[in-house]
Amino acid sequence: MQETLSCYHCRSDLENQSSLQICLDGVIYFFCCSGCLAIAKIIHDQGLEKYYERQIPAEVKPPLAESNDLIINSLRAYDDPILLRRFTQEISEGILETVLTLEKIRCAACVWLCENYLKKIKGIHDVQINYVTLRANIRYDSKIVSLSELLFAIQKIGYYAVPYEASENIQKSQYQRRILLFRLGVAILGMMQVMMYLWPIYSSSSDLELESIRFLHWTSWLLTLPVILYSAQPFFSSAWDSLKAYRLNRAIGMDVPIALALGISFIFGTINLLLGEGETYFDSITMFVAFLLGARYIELIARQSAQSGSEALVNQLPVICDRFLNYPTIKKIESIPVLRCSVGDVLHIAPGQIIPVDGILLESQTSINEALLTGEAKPVLKKIGDYLYAGTYNINQTIAVFVKEVGQNTRLAGIAKLLDIGLASKPPLVGLSEKWAARFIQLLLIAAIGSYVIWLWVDSQRALMVMVGVLIASCPCALSIAIPTAIASAQGALAKVGLLIMKGHTLETLSQIDVMMMDKTGTLTIGKPAVQEIKIYRNEFTVKKVLSIIAGMGQGQKHPIIQELIKYSSMKKVTPTPFEQVTENIQGSGLTNHGWMLGSAKFLGIEAPFDNSSKENHLYGSVYFGDVKGVIAKITLLDQPRPGVNDFLNFLRSKGIQLIIISGDNTTTVQSWADYFGIENFYGSCSPEEKLQILKQFQDMNKTVCAIGDGVNDAPLLAMANVSIAIGEGAPLAIAGSDAVLLSGSFITLLNTFKLAHKTRVIVQQNLIWAFTYNLIAVPVAMLGLINPWIAGAGMAISSLLVTLNSWRLRKVVD
Repeated sequence: MQETLSCYHCRSDLENQSSLQICLDGVIYFFCCSGCLAIAKIIHDQGLEKYYERQIPAEVKPPLAESNDLIINSLRAYDDPILLRRFTQEISEGILETVLTLEKIRCAACVWLCENYLKKIKGIHDVQINYVTLRANIRYDSKIVSLSELLFAIQKIGYYAVPYEASENIQKSQYQRRILLFRLGVAILGMMQVMMYLWPIYSSSSDLELESIRFLHWTSWLLTLPVILYSAQPFFSSAWDSLKAYRLNRAIGMDVPIALALGISFIFGTINLLLGEGETYFDSITMFVAFLLGARYIELIARQSAQSGSEALVNQLPVICDRFLNYPTIKKIESIPVLRCSVGDVLHIAPGQIIPVDGILLESQTSINEALLTGEAKPVLKKIGDYLYAGTYNINQTIAVFVKEVGQNTRLAGIAKLLDIGLASKPPLVGLSEKWAARFIQLLLIAAIGSYVIWLWVDSQRALMVMVGVLIASCPCALSIAIPTAIASAQGALAKVGLLIMKGHTLETLSQIDVMMMDKTGTLTIGKPAVQEIKIYRNEFTVKKVLSIIAGMGQGQKHPIIQELIKYSSMKKVTPTPFEQVTENIQGSGLTNHGWMLGSAKFLGIEAPFDNSSKENHLYGSVYFGDVKGVIAKITLLDQPRPGVNDFLNFLRSKGIQLIIISGDNTTTVQSWADYFGIENFYGSCSPEEKLQILKQFQDMNKTVCAIGDGVNDAPLLAMANVSIAIGEGAPLAIAGSDAVLLSGSFITLLNTFKLAHKTRVIVQQNLIWAFTYNLIAVPVAMLGLINPWIAGAGMAISSLLVTLNSWRLRKVVD
């Protein structure tokens, strides 16, 4: 008998020896189509043959690969500057980041192949693919490789990718909820009807004729059929996928015992019905499916409601906007798709409309609701020149907005990306619970089979019922969702009030910290100091000349003090001095350009305070301006504490947490602010390296340290702390290395975050205790045959439901 061949790539059967074949490393492989052959050759040429060791058979032919390397026009369209700006974000000069949605992914091997194939392409710096969301974060050099080439590369290996749009995720969530609700409805209807038809048998079987009983049983079978084929379909699909993947991950999913229990019950129930003897189990099956789907529907709602409102509002951004034709010469407007907005356009935003882009207010002043970005529902007054963000909405006046950012470059898109990173990050406790749940399922299967064998000796008629009861009652659903539901609910609640969790361990670690290290400027204080006094020390200079040079040096700099000095110069109608070379920013010290220096006293090589003629209150900070000859001017500024900072510090003191200010400002100023806040431990004039040394000293004493900062000089500290929080208004580098980002700017949000972290820890402990207790009780009770399958199903579903509802208590941030 001739051996049946299969396609080397997609594993589909070949009826005859295919003429499509290729010799790879001396071995001849056969293919069903030219598409599979081309893809296999690409995979082999890149040294990625391990894909075939991990692969789950596709059994579907891939599209024909473009072996001629000609990119089709529909992909080239993504290189259009307007679309490129919408779907990518510039990280640094020439380095772009994009998020792609992947399709036709079947298994973890597909993710492995896409990730490793893309990493081998010249110009791609980093690739991270989330198997759950099927989204790929890719950083690449736009000078070497284009977005269309990325999309084409994925197509060449048999998959499909498009730039990610947040609205797709919302639609997917709605679809998941709708389908699950339909399945639940069919299960509940089937359960009610089956119980109605079987009730006469339970209540008065002795009065019924045999034909009537058989009719009621067959009717129940027909009503159970759609429950098994439709409502329970996700359990069977998930179990089958889990079994197929067992060779790779050596783990059995929780749906395996559920599918076994349902399948065995229905098959033996049908056999007993045909033989006319024994239990049919149809009432237990329908009730079990209904209870389980009900619990999962509640879990799905809790998980989706835990998501931030950011993606939802992205979906609500207007499709159409009004653009000025020739502002300000002609005030006539036209309606265009938001997709066609580009940098430099001027939009007309009427009261009550959502702002679709990031931009600058050009005309009128108005109140803006920024609740989505900051968690603060109180309207914010915006004046001409102020920055406006996509997703916020205009309240009072008709305004004109100059477009600065669109698409993935808007702050709203950045928030959605950060949130996605946070939700994709798996806390250590979650990994541990999944590991133990997987082991428990293996023990469960052994216990179920063992119970069946033992009951065959004790009472063979009850053996099957006991085995099904064990499979159902002790399924560790509650254990597996005990931690994820709590963490997701807490993260979602915090995102809505202005704090984004980016790393999975954040809440767990926040509830265990011993030391709190905080930067001063921009962290404990709002970081927007106002100029109070400018003292000139050399007669050849005037205030306006000093401001002119400083404003020229500060062009393109983001430090709040520099921004304030530039703003102050503009108010004084000072023209910035042009510089041919770019100003050098000495991290944590100051600026220098063409011999001019602006920064701390230490940076200029002078002893602070330089004199005693300025304001003596050391809450006033000072920066110095000079050249190679020495100091020219001293600029005195005043900062303000952040809202809610005292309440936050008092809470930390009540928990016995040691408070430390660690700042690059001069020690005298830091001491004054430490006295103001009642903090005994402080470090001033710290370089980034010195901050790390201080942090390491505490970590060497086994202290768990939380760091809060905002500047570039805080980035190393935030990256090395046990847990860190970056101020959302701060430097991108600081945000990139942190575990959470404070968008609201208020320490009331941080206060509630720490309260919620402690509450989350308690609820996680409650969930785990309940889940373990339930399973420890349920397994022996089921093995002893003391519960029926439908009771076991109800117990398991109620157990999962209790865990979900308990976690749902975290949806609201502590007041």
